[in-house]
Amino acid sequence: TYKAVHPPIVIITSNRTREVHDALKRRCLYYWIEYPDFQKELQIINDKIPEAPRQLAQQVTGFIQELRETELYKIPGVSETLDWTSALLALNQSELDPQVIDDTMGIVLKYQDDIEMVRGEPVRAMLERSKNRGPRRGRRGGGGGGP
Repeated sequence: TYKAVHPPIVIITSNRTREVHDALKRRCLYYWIEYPDFQKELQIINDKIPEAPRQLAQQVTGFIQELRETELYKIPGVSETLDWTSALLALNQSELDPQVIDDTMGIVLKYQDDIEMVRGEPVRAMLERSKNRGPRRGRRGGGGGGP
C-alpha cells in the first residue's frame, strides 16, 4: 500500500453536456473560467497557428466572439477557434466571407440546430458586426478558456 505524503488535488472539468452528481459537487470547489476576450483569443491563435494571416486571425476571432453571444446549444470554445482557423488555412482562405462561413460552420458548431440557426442571413449579420470587434475591442473579459 502506498500512502501519499500530501492529499492529492484533483481537477475536474465540465463542458455541461451531463449534470455532475450532487454528491460529487459537494466535495468540489467551483470555479468558472470565462471565455477569453478578443485580444487574448487572437493571441492564442497567433501563438498556436503563427502562419495564419493577421486579417484571417482577426476575422475568425471577431466572428467567434459574436457567435458566443448567440443562444446556441453549445457555444464554441477556443479549440473550435483553432480548428476552424487551421481548416480555413488548409482551404487557402485568407479572409472570411459568408459562403465560406456557411460551408465550414460544422467545424465550429457541433449541433445541426445551431448550424441551421446561424446559416445564411444571421451569418452575414454576425460577420458585419464582427468587423467592429478589433484589437482592444473585445466585450467579454476573462481567463484562459471556456467552460
